[in-house]
Amino acid sequence: MSILGKLFPETLFPRKLSVEAEQRLRIAQARAEEALIKAHVENALHFVDTLKTDVAFERALDIYIREMSVPEPLASVIATRALVQLGETLIPVTDTADHVPMPRLRLDDAAVTKRRRA
Repeated sequence: MSILGKLFPETLFPRKLSVEAEQRLRIAQARAEEALIKAHVENALHFVDTLKTDVAFERALDIYIREMSVPEPLASVIATRALVQLGETLIPVTDTADHVPMPRLRLDDAAVTKRRRA
């Protein structure tokens, strides 16, 4: 047994989480990521509004993302959501005929199917 194996026994630090714990962990992580994105979008829009007399909104978004050192996958999401909100402000949506209804979330369908089979 290695030295690390003696310091960190499996009983104290299990490698595998239960399925329920993994699901809760993924949900908590998703909520945290959404909160972070929302905060960045709000701050980016405030930044754009502050600099609107000096630079165009695209440039202001680029400056915000660069100055905040937002990593690339997250930077694209923030820029896209900020542009969507700016677009809704500048060009309000008037035609609702193209509205596509969102499907119902079915998070527990697998568990229900599993219980039915048992």
